[in-house]
Amino acid sequence: MTDTMSEPVTDTAGGPDGTGGTGGLVTQGLTVGYRTRSPRGRGAARAVLSGLDLHARAGELTVLLGPNGAGKSTLLRTLCGLLPPLDGRIRIGGADLVRQRPAVLARRLAVVLTDRVDPGLLSVRELAGLGRHPHTGFTGRLTAADHAAVEWSLHAVGAGHLGDRPAAELSDGERQRVLTARALVQEPEVVLLDEPTAFLDVPSRVALTVLLRDLARDKGLTVVVSTHDLELALRVADAVWLVDRDSRVHTGAPEDLIRGGTVGAAFDADHLAFDPVSGTFGLRRTERARVRVDAPPAVLPLLQRALAREGLAVADPGDPAVGARVRWDGADRLVLTGPDGRVVRTRSFHGLTREVRTW
Repeated sequence: MTDTMSEPVTDTAGGPDGTGGTGGLVTQGLTVGYRTRSPRGRGAARAVLSGLDLHARAGELTVLLGPNGAGKSTLLRTLCGLLPPLDGRIRIGGADLVRQRPAVLARRLAVVLTDRVDPGLLSVRELAGLGRHPHTGFTGRLTAADHAAVEWSLHAVGAGHLGDRPAAELSDGERQRVLTARALVQEPEVVLLDEPTAFLDVPSRVALTVLLRDLARDKGLTVVVSTHDLELALRVADAVWLVDRDSRVHTGAPEDLIRGGTVGAAFDADHLAFDPVSGTFGLRRTERARVRVDAPPAVLPLLQRALAREGLAVADPGDPAVGARVRWDGADRLVLTGPDGRVVRTRSFHGLTREVRTW
């Protein structure tokens, strides 16, 4: 594992890098991957990620990021016990994951994966209520306190109004909310989620991600989320585990990884570039010309964005060699002066982009 911070930092959770503490989820020398099948028994091991010393702390939202095929799902499935580690250890609250009895582990660890769940004839409330079974004992009956926990979890993820609906009739996004509620109702120490926002619209993605961070802080949960919502994750997360193209895992606060150039190195492509200042991705465009722009600060970023989409850059104020011009005239109208001196007026950015496309 590599880290963007080169000097050891004392952490209240444990040793110099925080991995020596007992709280949260800790890996020590972890190698994850698969064993190939063999007619004679156990096949050869194929490591995907190796030598991982990671710590997801209690009270924090940790996001797992990386390009497709980098090994995020393999790591997450190993952390929750669905895949055995090829080497190393995983500890939850100081206890070795593989040595815990399933009944005990079910009260400490909750998991939400992308696998399709067949709810049968269960209602949404009953499906969420399955998360209480580690606490109900042999009879499996829910007490008034259990029912209250179910209602709280459904409302927490914005699914309270779905309680009486047949779970089989839910949309993908609604089902993901309910499965997240089922995990929360377990009242675990650690929650692992694989792409929990994959089927949600943008406002719902933000709401669920912020909810998970707030739950981590308010209830002292350790929350680890694998996601492709890179920009959202970098804004909301407390910590990041970033798997790069060389199967190395970088850890730190989002700002650590942005400042160190790790995010850009992992995700930049021919037509896409990460801007460390804004924390967003932008399209790479070949600059074919420069344009003088005269507009108020509230409009200027939108003009720059629209012009960049057409391969035009905003010229420096002192550049005398630029003839083309875009001016905001103060009456919600754009005045465009082309390289040939022709003047066109428009009230929309759509009209702007259609006109400058011929410059």
